[in-house]
Amino acid sequence: MFNVQTLNKISPIGTDIFDKNKYAVADNCANPEAIMVRSAKMHDMTFGDKLLCIARAGAGVNNIPVDRCAQEGICVFNTPGANSNAVKELAICALLLSSRKIVEAAGWAASLKGTEDAPKTVEGGKSKFAGPEISGKTLGIIGLGAIGGKIANAAEALGMTVIGFDPYLSVGAALRMDPSVKIVGDINDIYKQSDYITIHMPYTAQTKNTIDAEQIAMMKDGVRLINLARGELINSQAVIDAIKAGKVAKYVTDFADDIVLGEENVIVLPHLGASTPESEDNCAVMAAEEIIDYLENGNIRNSVNYPNLSMNAVGTKICVIHKNVPTTIASITTAVGNEGINIENMANASKGDFAYTMLDVTGEVPASVEGKINAVDGVVKVRVITK
Repeated sequence: MFNVQTLNKISPIGTDIFDKNKYAVADNCANPEAIMVRSAKMHDMTFGDKLLCIARAGAGVNNIPVDRCAQEGICVFNTPGANSNAVKELAICALLLSSRKIVEAAGWAASLKGTEDAPKTVEGGKSKFAGPEISGKTLGIIGLGAIGGKIANAAEALGMTVIGFDPYLSVGAALRMDPSVKIVGDINDIYKQSDYITIHMPYTAQTKNTIDAEQIAMMKDGVRLINLARGELINSQAVIDAIKAGKVAKYVTDFADDIVLGEENVIVLPHLGASTPESEDNCAVMAAEEIIDYLENGNIRNSVNYPNLSMNAVGTKICVIHKNVPTTIASITTAVGNEGINIENMANASKGDFAYTMLDVTGEVPASVEGKINAVDGVVKVRVITK
């Protein structure tokens, strides 16, 4: 029986996937094999020695100590693409909010409640909320993954010219995009050519302040910026300075800080990207499926700290997380061979400092083999999975 701890309210559509004969899912577990989480902060948590994986029901993993988990042999998953339609719809909404002064107009109209002849006042005051149409304008998208690609297609359908930048664009993602979307090789082309810019990339030390004063200076006067990805990707103070100087016409973000809150021509939303019942269901289902496949089969899909790797085994699987250094694989296979175990098949993949090796073996696997592999220099964690 595997214990799965939930740190947040997880959609039952996802938790119901677990076979109740194999899994116990609860908010409180003393030493779980798996954790499902949404936004709960985990950096100060101490993990039990049975913990094998953490699945984030969402894309961002800032709330999880990913590097520490890698060192401790804990696989961290996220659910890329599960909330992509929800974020796409919010991004299209943000495009319109940035153009048509809808928020300001609605607030002004609401303020007239109880005043004399409000309908006439509302009709007479509409001219001060005029804004441009998005059709015919150029939208620049930074990041063309599951979310950015869908935004590109939706914007094309709305009559926009779409250009995109993504140095890690996959073949699959490119094929899913409308052929009219122009992919540029230089991110500066996005800054120089776009009337609207939306950013959809992960936050790392390298992507912090992807849009700063230097980048804003390259942009068209009156550019409109949208950030529904991570607050740190855009320098808030640089944007406010540009708005006050007349360079940036509007900024829509769902990341609040004291710099942007209450500022004119800034629309700050709660972080609503994945706040749809459909998205929460999709994320929970994907997270549950990732946990089940890893615990039962050793397969890794959508990991953020280890390489993705799957293997269909004929016999018993020996799964080894280890440092990505020379001679480790040879030492592992030697340890297995010295026990008289025949290796039918082997798969290996690496990601940064870590690697994952799966051995499909036949014959009886003695209890001692796990300890002997663990003794290999660089090995982090070993599991023997018997069907």
